[in-house]
Amino acid sequence: MKAFQIFGYNKDGRRVQKVEVERPDVKPDEVLIEVRAAGVNPLDNMIIRGNVKIVTPYRFPLTMGNECSGVIVQTGEEVRDFAVGDRVFTRLPTDRIGAFAEYVAVPASAVARMPQGLTFLEAACIPLTALTAYQALELMQPKPGATVFISGGSGGLGAMAIPLAKAYGLTVFTNGNKESRERVLALGADRYLDYRQEDYLEALPLVDYVLDSLGGKELNRQMRLLKEGGMIVSLRGLPNGRFAKRFGLPWWKQCLFSLVAFQLEREAHKRKATYEFLFVESNGSQLAKIAQLLEQQSIRPSIDKVFTFDQTNEALAKVAQAGSTGKVVLTFVE
Repeated sequence: MKAFQIFGYNKDGRRVQKVEVERPDVKPDEVLIEVRAAGVNPLDNMIIRGNVKIVTPYRFPLTMGNECSGVIVQTGEEVRDFAVGDRVFTRLPTDRIGAFAEYVAVPASAVARMPQGLTFLEAACIPLTALTAYQALELMQPKPGATVFISGGSGGLGAMAIPLAKAYGLTVFTNGNKESRERVLALGADRYLDYRQEDYLEALPLVDYVLDSLGGKELNRQMRLLKEGGMIVSLRGLPNGRFAKRFGLPWWKQCLFSLVAFQLEREAHKRKATYEFLFVESNGSQLAKIAQLLEQQSIRPSIDKVFTFDQTNEALAKVAQAGSTGKVVLTFVE
């Protein structure tokens, strides 16, 4: 089968190589998915550059791709909840990615049936961003009526995080490019800021929670937006000790990450707030709940641009650019 792989980390580029590899064998607890579409994410470029190797070190050659939709063509002997022909979507386990391929073997526990009414392209947009939002909200444990700021709400994350936050009963503030204002407000956002014209620190009241997708200087600025007792969950900050423990990392990494994130933890403590880092994990049962919510609320993800499988490098370059208005997706259908 055809797949796109890397053979080592590449800090200066986003190039992946098209290769022929063996179709994967299926273990007793796995399903084999014929991939119809795959989501392309900033995480893919981060993996290629080696930015997450301290969290998840990979072996090479490595087939890239973290999420996909497709059809089950084979089930392991222990699988009971799925059958050949099921239309499914998945965020692959972090240590076993490989969605940029014609077929992928996935533990059944990481898979869910696609929301009814969605195309394969739309379903491939969902797993990574929706699970990120779901798991961030689980960390926050918010009460109805609380306020949350979601940075960069005009992108793929916002398309999932905003309706999920509204389902929790939250008041949602977000920002992004002015062209996406009406679309994002239609998702349920209570207030939308044009990031080029409006500074959230000046325009918004203090909030209970922040979901940070930017990191860097913006992470420190967003901490100043928190109320006393609030929490910021970052996808691009530094991993901390609590994350390492939740993620099942060895004790020495728990100690290391506690030191690495010390300054962020101290800054949050000054504000009597909490800093958490999140690296999204696969979870089929959570994905099934998300699918049900999307069906109930008739939510369709926003697609920015579709590339063919052969254009995987172009898709990765597109994701690396700022200003996305939705998800970048690969199609495997000629």
